[in-house]
Amino acid sequence: MDDRTPADPPEPLAPRRSLRSLELRAALLLVFMAALLTGAALYLMWARGAFEATQPLYLTTDDSEGVVVGMDMTFSGFPIGRVRRIELATGGTVRIHVDVPVKDAHWLRSSSVFTLEKGLVGAARLRAFTGVLDDPPLPTDAERMVLRGDVSAEIPKMVADARDVLQNVDRLTAAESALSETLGELRAFTGRLNSSQGGLMAAVTGNDQDARRVGELLERASQLVKTLDGVVQKADRQVLGDKGLVTDAQATVRQLNALLQDVRQSMLRVDAVLKDAQGVAGNAREATADLGDLRADVEGSLRKIDALVTEINRKWPFAPKEKEVRLP
Repeated sequence: MDDRTPADPPEPLAPRRSLRSLELRAALLLVFMAALLTGAALYLMWARGAFEATQPLYLTTDDSEGVVVGMDMTFSGFPIGRVRRIELATGGTVRIHVDVPVKDAHWLRSSSVFTLEKGLVGAARLRAFTGVLDDPPLPTDAERMVLRGDVSAEIPKMVADARDVLQNVDRLTAAESALSETLGELRAFTGRLNSSQGGLMAAVTGNDQDARRVGELLERASQLVKTLDGVVQKADRQVLGDKGLVTDAQATVRQLNALLQDVRQSMLRVDAVLKDAQGVAGNAREATADLGDLRADVEGSLRKIDALVTEINRKWPFAPKEKEVRLP
């Protein structure tokens, strides 16, 4: 008999090939997943601006409460920077490192103002304001102070102010306050004003006796005004009436004008007579007679003028005392 054991039969080739194909597929799936995750990470980094050229900006404040790494710094509502790091600087101040993309750095100028605002609800907001865009650009590695606007920090002050206002109102409305005394005096004044004794005058003067004195004074003043009115009317009639001084003066002036016209005519006649006397030297008797008549006319006119001037001096109240008219 043969003591040798028979050899094991060889394994089939088909299961081995199936196992290798499965391993290859699993490896390809893992590589694809790794590539997908890497691409997604790279895309997120690119979307977050990890590959953009940035310009550092350092903001200092005394309290960084509400500021977190990764928060945006906005300009007109649009993010133009991101907080990269927060550190405690010398002197106990907080230093905030902000990365500003170079493409958005032109919005920041040397006169820009940076604020950190914290409301009652919501997270803090880091903002940048630029009033004049023509100012020089903000330099690289610039360091600026941050203005804080904390609404919650103003609440205690508002409460204290409201308490002061309420205390002032309480003092004003107290029974011993000046406002209460003023209202009491106003009430008393209104009572005196509505009373039947004295009325307004009693309310103003404070007693009935002074009110009667004021009434008598007003009555005397009214009588004096009536008297003055009568005097003015009488003077008006005497000066400006139909038979007043002004009317008589106007009539006298008209008479004087008429007399002067007569004198002018007489002078013209004298001139004519003188011319006749010069032309007719032989008839002296007739010329002498004409000159006598003419002189008589002139003297008559002068007498009329003298009478008129005398009448004017008599009627005119401001005429000179000397009434004599000297004839030439």
